[in-house]
Amino acid sequence: MNADAEKQQNANATVAAVADDEAELARMGYKQELRRDWSLLQNFGVSFSIISVITGIPSLFLYGLNTGGPAVMVWGWVVVSFFTMMVGLAMAEICSSTPTSGGPYFWAAKLSPPKHAAFASWLCGWFNLLGQVAVTTGISYACATFLATAASIGTGYEPTAKTVIGIYAAILISQGLINTFGVHLLRFLNNVSIWWHAVGTTALVIAILAAAPTHQTGKYVFTTFIDGTGGWGDRASHAYVIFIGILMAQYTLTGFDASAHMTEETHNAAMSGSIGIVTAIGVSALLGWFLILGLLFSMQDYTRTIETPSGQPVLQIFLDTVGQKGAIVLMVIVIVSMFFCGTFSITSNSRMMYAFSRDGALPGSKFFHRVDEKYRSPIRTVWLACTLSFLLALPSLGNSSAFAAATSIATIGLYVSYAIPTALRVIFHKRFVKGPFHLGSFSIPVAVIAVVWICLISILFMLPQVNPVTAETLNYAPVAVGIVLVYSLTLWVVSGRKWFTGPVKQIAAEEQGIDVMEPGALERAEREGRLAKDKDQDASSDST
Repeated sequence: MNADAEKQQNANATVAAVADDEAELARMGYKQELRRDWSLLQNFGVSFSIISVITGIPSLFLYGLNTGGPAVMVWGWVVVSFFTMMVGLAMAEICSSTPTSGGPYFWAAKLSPPKHAAFASWLCGWFNLLGQVAVTTGISYACATFLATAASIGTGYEPTAKTVIGIYAAILISQGLINTFGVHLLRFLNNVSIWWHAVGTTALVIAILAAAPTHQTGKYVFTTFIDGTGGWGDRASHAYVIFIGILMAQYTLTGFDASAHMTEETHNAAMSGSIGIVTAIGVSALLGWFLILGLLFSMQDYTRTIETPSGQPVLQIFLDTVGQKGAIVLMVIVIVSMFFCGTFSITSNSRMMYAFSRDGALPGSKFFHRVDEKYRSPIRTVWLACTLSFLLALPSLGNSSAFAAATSIATIGLYVSYAIPTALRVIFHKRFVKGPFHLGSFSIPVAVIAVVWICLISILFMLPQVNPVTAETLNYAPVAVGIVLVYSLTLWVVSGRKWFTGPVKQIAAEEQGIDVMEPGALERAEREGRLAKDKDQDASSDST
């Protein structure tokens, strides 16, 4: 076979694969509106970039040192990695069955009996939206903080809360502009981000370990427990400090639902999305433990590190090991990683909002459910994601614990949205249709472990983190989660239950000339019998 013939054969295979993906999407009731040209590597890359161990660990390193110290940071990471993999495996199995950009909230509707599908989807979608926005806030605000800190190295510049917010706004705008120009630019940046994270993290750890004047002992790194919370260990117990101390690990190992949200843009979506989720968690778990150990073994003095004038203990470790010029280089590696991480967080966030508005659940859905014809990208939800993330960071102007609270909100919001479809998969297991990625006899046990773990961490991360609790040290995660819960439930009771029917069967509706963005349109169509066939199919599936 000559080269031209082989090239043509590969092109034909690609076209056939895309046709299969589009047929699968059509089976779920959706048209192919987004550009489908992402590979398995790129699908993995978007979750790997959002997990971004070089973002989560440095940004919460001070929190980790104070809340349990080295022992909790090291072993907490191992424990959290195991349970996160359980969550990821359970999600990957469901993703393989229903690969759509709606992700968890679509799965919730699919796995529920028809009479409960709309409410399950509605609640799951709002928690996922909360988590997505909070993750973007935590990532890009950390990027702004580290950028401001890097600017102070050797210059005498002292960043304030207002200047950090200004830098944060500029970062969000630049990330929004990158997402505005569509998939092709993101594909290129995704490839760069994968290598930047992998090579950059490895190079950073090797540099500080090789240059460190002295190293901490293995006993110190693996066994030292420190309670720097202001006395929670005495007031409650050391177990309390250990439990809230795992936030650093759990916040870092989140955001992997991005692989699910990108399935409508990925080839062989039913396998690629699932593999993307699992491999992103596995690679990040190994790389993150390597980074934690490298930083802890290279730390010269605990007290000097946590009391550093910069407020960033990771920077102090860099200065103590590689000097001022070397520290600037390593800070650049971290900041660029954070920027990539935030950029792809907005990508994932915007796809979820696009899918949510496509089904009419988001206020202003008719405006936000638009895909730019030139760039084949949901530009309006890109800027909605940027705006909401900026607003969520405003409490940082008057609350020193705001960043830790934002990370708690992100972790709770996303993991609750992961738990809802996973729990439904266990309760209504007869409704589950296996995809090509399946766990076999381990399916139900893994799902149960995942749900129990999520219930535990959702409670832990709403607890006070600093003693004594004051207006300045308040963990406002319960407030933010409560607002979203009350708002979504109130909106459901007052309005949503009257017109929201769950994920819209877009193709069937458009074939009947129904405006899917008009509140109540689908309900009227079902009442008139125009969508009865679809509803009967759901009922038949439920009885089976």
